[in-house]
Amino acid sequence: MKKRVLSLLTAGCLLLSLAACSGNTDSGSSQASDTGTDSTAADQSEAAADDAQEAETTGETYTIGICQLVQHDALDAATQGFKDAIVEALGEDAVTFDEKNAQNDSNTCATIITNFVAADVDLILANATPALQAAQAGTDTIPVLGTSVTEYGVALGIEDFDGLVGTNVSGTSDLAPLDEQAAMIQELFPDAEKVGLLYCSAEANSQYQVDTVKAYLEEMGYTCELYAFSDSNDIATVCQNAADASDVLYIPTDNTAANNTELINNICYGKIPVVAGEEGICSGCGVATLSISYYDLGVATGNMAVKILTGESKVEEMPIEYAPQFTKKYNAANAEALNITIPEDYVAIEG
Repeated sequence: MKKRVLSLLTAGCLLLSLAACSGNTDSGSSQASDTGTDSTAADQSEAAADDAQEAETTGETYTIGICQLVQHDALDAATQGFKDAIVEALGEDAVTFDEKNAQNDSNTCATIITNFVAADVDLILANATPALQAAQAGTDTIPVLGTSVTEYGVALGIEDFDGLVGTNVSGTSDLAPLDEQAAMIQELFPDAEKVGLLYCSAEANSQYQVDTVKAYLEEMGYTCELYAFSDSNDIATVCQNAADASDVLYIPTDNTAANNTELINNICYGKIPVVAGEEGICSGCGVATLSISYYDLGVATGNMAVKILTGESKVEEMPIEYAPQFTKKYNAANAEALNITIPEDYVAIEG
């Protein structure tokens, strides 16, 4: 909701000053300069009006609704980067963030979006796929930017997606090169035979990732098995089955897994290596990852938002943006527990 701050103080003071000067003019001089005085006063009044109009300084303020699926390191970093970029560009007083967390519940995402639409926010940030899907279903007029979304075509049901949604939806993708993630497994574990791919079946982008990585791994000669859990309630059982039957586990950028890394680590630590799709999962339970900076992804999304809010760009004309770089990283503690030698081009995850 854009609110205009109007200031007429300067004009008012100027007009009062003019009136005072007119009152102090004696009758003789007034008679002598009647025409000139009237003309000058009119000019000054017009100038004052012009100044007043210019002084109607249009300090635009915006309300942005943020729907984040769940709290974990990657999504938190994306949200923070988004907010920081907007505040840096527009100023702290120019924007209000209405930040909501759906606690990993897609129905709650829908409720949050409904409330944002009712409040007529200026823009919605949908952080993670279920939040984006809820936003797409909830409004076709308010600009929506997604972030931490892997594949927009899959998330939004767009066949032959070419990178431009073309509606009120755009955003940034956290998709790392899946062929390179598969190559990482081959680089670190060339003697492994069985790879278990662990993911949440309720997350469409997770399904996309494991299907794609599975195809790459099978081309390399690995035997692959998909291990899907429906939510956090059955993740322990499914993870244990995967760990028992596999030489290596692969976990994609999966929000439910990211929210349960401690549980996964309790099952896998020192027993079976986990290669993860992003740094947060790797930090919690993995050995290695090819990851992006989610903070930087959020910053890129925030920069897109600024362009939309200021009228520089239209959301329907903005293609999806991708992370500019990817880094091989490793979890030193987990690597040491499994006695795995990590190549020199990998960067240790801090903290």
